[in-house]
Amino acid sequence: MGDFSPYDDNGGTVAAIAGQDYVLIACDSRLSTGSTILSRFTPKIYPLSKMTVFACSGFHADVLTLIKNLEVRMKLFIHEHGEEMSTKAVMALMLPTLYGRRFFPFYVRPIVAGLDRDGKGLVASYDPVGTPEFFDYVIQGSGENLVHPFLHNQIGAKRTLSDVPVQAPPGLTLDKAVKLLKDAFLAAAERDVYTGDTVTLVAMTAKGTETMEYQLRRD
Repeated sequence: MGDFSPYDDNGGTVAAIAGQDYVLIACDSRLSTGSTILSRFTPKIYPLSKMTVFACSGFHADVLTLIKNLEVRMKLFIHEHGEEMSTKAVMALMLPTLYGRRFFPFYVRPIVAGLDRDGKGLVASYDPVGTPEFFDYVIQGSGENLVHPFLHNQIGAKRTLSDVPVQAPPGLTLDKAVKLLKDAFLAAAERDVYTGDTVTLVAMTAKGTETMEYQLRRD
């Protein structure tokens, strides 16, 4: 009899880039367990408000539970204050939500991304107990080790992630960011069996939200 584990890693990759007047979030649509593909049509991006989105890989059941918890708290905020949470408020909300489960943490790799009140892009990632890190671009999931060096070279041009901030240059336009993330996911799908099928990109600006999809490897 094998050892029982309450967790499963369902794979997949999520990424986000924050620009001066936009935020771009991307994910693949493959859901796996071991060598079995459970679904080819499960995007990992979840809109939270007009200005904020949530992207997450890891154990899909925990991802869905976390989303429901966030949605409930955000609805309560609307009823109490008469307005939606700002992106910075949602980022702050993630800390107590994850830390409250520190003794049996959600097995997730989350990213919160959106626009601040001035239209500037914001991106935050979290560890399983809610410790936040704020970067201009970040990758989580099974393809992280493949995508991160590529973006680090193409965008950050830095030495390591540990001793310098990860910042996108002011001149990185939305169109270029879309091409970079599209190429990054195409490359990851060639090398990571848990990333594949379709990459979904959600671009948010002050003018609105646009969703794009591109096909990846299906084998």
